[in-house]
Amino acid sequence: MPNSSIHVQPPLKFISPNFKDLVQKGTKLILPWWLKFQTSVANIQVENLETLAQLYQSFHQGKARFLIAFRHPSINDQFCLGYMIWYLLPKVAKQKGITLPSLLHYHFIFDRGIPLWAGNFVGKWYSYLGGSSILRGKLDRQGLKSARELFANGNLPMMAAPEGGTNGHNEKVSTLEPGIAQMGFWCVEDISKVDRSEEVFILPVGIQYKYLDEPWKNVEKLLTTLEKDSGLLLGMENLSAQEKLAPSKLYQRLLRLAGHLLGKMEDFYQRFYHGKLPKLTQEKNFQQSFTDDQVNENINTRLNTLLNAALEVAEEYFHIHSKDSFSFIDRCRRIEQAGWDCIYREDIENLAALSPLDIRLANRLAQEASLRMWHMRLVESFVAVNGKYIQEKPTVDRFADITLLIWDLINQIQGGNSLKRPRLGKQKVDMTVGQPISVSQRRQAYQTQRRKAISDLTQDLQNALEGMIKS
Repeated sequence: MPNSSIHVQPPLKFISPNFKDLVQKGTKLILPWWLKFQTSVANIQVENLETLAQLYQSFHQGKARFLIAFRHPSINDQFCLGYMIWYLLPKVAKQKGITLPSLLHYHFIFDRGIPLWAGNFVGKWYSYLGGSSILRGKLDRQGLKSARELFANGNLPMMAAPEGGTNGHNEKVSTLEPGIAQMGFWCVEDISKVDRSEEVFILPVGIQYKYLDEPWKNVEKLLTTLEKDSGLLLGMENLSAQEKLAPSKLYQRLLRLAGHLLGKMEDFYQRFYHGKLPKLTQEKNFQQSFTDDQVNENINTRLNTLLNAALEVAEEYFHIHSKDSFSFIDRCRRIEQAGWDCIYREDIENLAALSPLDIRLANRLAQEASLRMWHMRLVESFVAVNGKYIQEKPTVDRFADITLLIWDLINQIQGGNSLKRPRLGKQKVDMTVGQPISVSQRRQAYQTQRRKAISDLTQDLQNALEGMIKS
């Protein structure tokens, strides 16, 4: 039956930036403790931090406006970025003789959905830190207006993730959304209208996590747990401890588990949702009959077909018609917003004025919408998955990325808490400040061909972030 804990709610309100100095100082004070005891982060190193210090100096002097566009592989990125700016940046600036403003901080854009799963207090906290919310699934005029105003006229630089969300891959950048480029050009237009001369930049920042000690044992232990949870017979009893940890053996187990899970989900959508899912080489030991390349191609084809079928279940319910040009992420955003429209009702002026019967009906609609959104949540975690990610470079970091993504899937199906994601070991964080991309110098191109200018800037930012990934 529908989840009775889901109830109809008032419309989602825009969360505006309401910066409070004491909240920023308190957050800065507890950040080292939080990193040490609440995350797996043990060490943070940043390359080319001098470039960021120079931009902050230029911003303070009224010579530049800039937005930090960061890679987003993990939910810990925000803490690492805060540590970089609040603790590491002042040290580098002092060494280089660069004068920084007394308040070293930033405005940022965050997904309005975060407080829905992390807690309402997070929305208030983000607001007090200078954050501005955005709804990802529709044209959020209020959110866009706020972000545009902050970029052009705010007292602090901006920060945002051009990938739109975490992708769970330390060495793969998801396709960037064009919003960051558009914001850059808006900023150029806005400051030129009032005869200001600041140059507008987008600053790419790479973030990559690496385990300090290779946690092969923990990866194997988690993989064993996932095999048991999925009902897959292990068949590893005769292997020695060393053989179990061999990357080649772990890779075969991951492929085997992936094929097993795909088979279960294909059967689920075929039997109960009438999905059109052709059976593609699902023999019990299909990886023994084909090369790794063939197995990977088989898995990728089946995975894309499965993700499409899962999204169609939700789209059919919400009467959403998707174009062929829409990516999986685009479709997820549209489904998410359609679900929220059924839960956070803008068409009801006063929930308290509804009759008991109307409240029950509204609750039923909200519960069913939540159930349909579940299919979309499954897809969100797997849009970036590619079997060749490990095959190309079978490091423990890549094994961990994929194994944890499979944990996300099984945890989602079981209704577990996503905040209790396993920690496989302590990690160091390598951050790289890239070269600033001048948006101002592209103004003429934007005035001539707007779409092409936005596309070119987005691609240049994509290339810059991909170029920072270390092997």
